[in-house]
Amino acid sequence: MNKTVTAASLALAFGAALSLAAAPAAAQDKMADKEKCYGVALKGKNDCKAGAGTSCAGTSKIDYQGNAWSMVPKGTCEKTASPTSPTGHGQLMAFKEKKV
Repeated sequence: MNKTVTAASLALAFGAALSLAAAPAAAQDKMADKEKCYGVALKGKNDCKAGAGTSCAGTSKIDYQGNAWSMVPKGTCEKTASPTSPTGHGQLMAFKEKKV
């Protein structure tokens, strides 16, 4: 019985290790289909980068802040509305907001 428990424990540990090893690859694949889009996040809802003096995610001070980004499906950023953007759409680079 001791050998059975050991074999079962080993099999379980091996399965868990394989699952954990595959997780980063799956996350990386999902990120490959996304891009950073500046100027589309609502106040406090950005994924990252919101200018000097901020830490990161959730730190944007205004809606559609030009230096705060959110991850969006690749190819949709410049089609997403952003009333503070010079073009009226999200941007692939940070920008200075226009008055709305």
